[in-house]
Amino acid sequence: MSSDPLVIFTPSGKRGHFPAGTPILTAARQLGVDLDSVCGGRGICSKCQITPSFGAFPKHGVTVAEDALSAWNSVEQRYKDKRGLIDGRRLGCQATVQGDVVIDVPPESQVHRQVVRKAASARQIIMDPATHLYFVEVQEPDMHEPTGDLERLEAALRAQWGIDAITADLGILKRLQPTLRKGNWQLTVALHRSHRGGAHRVLEIWPGLTEDRIYGLAIDLGSTTIAAHLCDLRNGEVKASSGVMNPQIRFGEDLMSRVSYSMMNPGGDAEMTTAVRTAINGLTEAIATEAGIHPFQILETVFVCNPVMHHLLLGIDPVELGQAPFALATSNALALSARELDLTAMNETAQVYVLPCIAGHVGADAAAVALSEEPGKSEDMVLVVDVGTNAEILLGNKSRVLACSSPTGPAFEGAQISSGQRAAPGAIERIEIDPVSKEPRFRIIGSDLWSDEPGFDQAVATTGITGICGSGIIEAVAEMRMAGLLDASGLIGSPDLTGTARSIPEGRTFAYVIHDASAEGGPRITVTQGDIRAIQLAKSALYAGARLLMDEMGVDKVDRVVLAGAFGAHISSKHAMVLGMIPDVPLDRVTSAGNAAGTGARIALCNSAARAEIERTVREIVKVETAIEPKFQEHFVNANAIPHATESFPELAQIVTLPAVSFHAGGDKGENRRRRRRS
Repeated sequence: MSSDPLVIFTPSGKRGHFPAGTPILTAARQLGVDLDSVCGGRGICSKCQITPSFGAFPKHGVTVAEDALSAWNSVEQRYKDKRGLIDGRRLGCQATVQGDVVIDVPPESQVHRQVVRKAASARQIIMDPATHLYFVEVQEPDMHEPTGDLERLEAALRAQWGIDAITADLGILKRLQPTLRKGNWQLTVALHRSHRGGAHRVLEIWPGLTEDRIYGLAIDLGSTTIAAHLCDLRNGEVKASSGVMNPQIRFGEDLMSRVSYSMMNPGGDAEMTTAVRTAINGLTEAIATEAGIHPFQILETVFVCNPVMHHLLLGIDPVELGQAPFALATSNALALSARELDLTAMNETAQVYVLPCIAGHVGADAAAVALSEEPGKSEDMVLVVDVGTNAEILLGNKSRVLACSSPTGPAFEGAQISSGQRAAPGAIERIEIDPVSKEPRFRIIGSDLWSDEPGFDQAVATTGITGICGSGIIEAVAEMRMAGLLDASGLIGSPDLTGTARSIPEGRTFAYVIHDASAEGGPRITVTQGDIRAIQLAKSALYAGARLLMDEMGVDKVDRVVLAGAFGAHISSKHAMVLGMIPDVPLDRVTSAGNAAGTGARIALCNSAARAEIERTVREIVKVETAIEPKFQEHFVNANAIPHATESFPELAQIVTLPAVSFHAGGDKGENRRRRRRS
């Protein structure tokens, strides 16, 4: 084992040992990490900005000391003085490795920016938002009727709109008198009323009749990705959708790693809260710019998130969620102001609604999926699977709905994969392998052409072929199984056993080469035995969670499956079933719901009554805790096989014949068997 310091990059998950004194930019280039630089490491362009993280990282097995990087130098100081550098950032070309370190590459420092795939799904929503615009004519002041301007505004709203009571904060009161007089006693007012009743709150005022629209944000705050949809509160139209990587990734790729970081590093929870709020503010500014609106026009925000993200957004230490009984600080829906959450990039009076959580590890994102997909109104037995770093699973019909959370980890997002990367232009997203020749063909993000079609090389010349994202690795493993390159246990065969030179030695096992541009200085993109294992663990956790709910419900099969999230929109049902990610069901009974959690957030944003509905619904959903159910481990172990060790898949067998190969013995004098045993 190398004695050189270990450098770990997030969000890619790539790592390697480097001698002390190695510039971070050099380490990134050698590992194939997506870190920009155009000035040749002279500290001029600032494209290589990175953020080091310090403290204990149990997930990575390292503790990062404060002196893990070289001291701040004059080049960095000069750049900060002239052009500014965010506190905590370093220049990758100037900072050198001195000890074990975790390095986050922020989105703006990545050459290939992530494509956030949680786009808004088309959906009919009955418009009844909590915030509306009202035009009123206010009576001028009269010495004989000594009432204040706010009271006369209230009287005008009562007389002209039937609104009984209003409240306004000091900021509104400071602007009310000049605004009324500028509008010649005519005023447009934005009023917010909670679905629980009470007085209307004045959020914004305009002189006269305004042409301005008001907007709301529906935000799906995920472990890996933060996705936002900007909606017109008059008609529900999605004006813009955007997203960013969750910067908390640098503290841990999965939820329990972040809880551990908080446990082991005093003030770690506050660090993560600051990081995510800063990212949300940046996302808000970006989406407002994209839509061509002013941020002050954003008057409402709805959040959906898992319980750990929920606590960190609110500034609550998530430590209790890391140990039984996984107690939430609160499971109720929350109504807050943007000011309370330091959300400074929208109107300061903007109202924030956070959907309720179902239980300790089944959060507001699962509640949003329930609001969007309505399993409790289904006549047949439906399984709804929202897959990300943490999977939310719902099973039920009109009689009963069950829910659980399953820790799939970041492999489905392309992390912890040898050639893996986030979804960005240049990443392989689709793949097919010929079962006879064993040759692959693939498509990358940014091009609609397959790699064996005319014009492909020209089409990808700008982005290049840079790695493989989550949807690509899932299809690759399933295709390898269908092509006979992989046996049911997940073992990759040798060249002699598979009949292809694309199966190459990789340490003590084998790997399959999808694309090799190493001769031209480009990447070699492979699927390794370690990659197969990461996907097996992720899909086993997913299947075991679904099977556990089926046990609790007392059913052996489901009538239909709904795949939600970026996963559902980009993975074919056939590949999901070949892997054994979902229970056996006719493929025409597997549908995609797109970003169901984001859709649920939009429904709650645009329809006030839906908030009351989901608050009632979550009390009726029965939560099953995977962490303490003995059967979960049994299901998990059996699901390690591809597609499954003990269960048959008759529906899958009608469309796919999986080769009956085994690479545990024979061939190359038992080399596969020896390699497998040693690994």
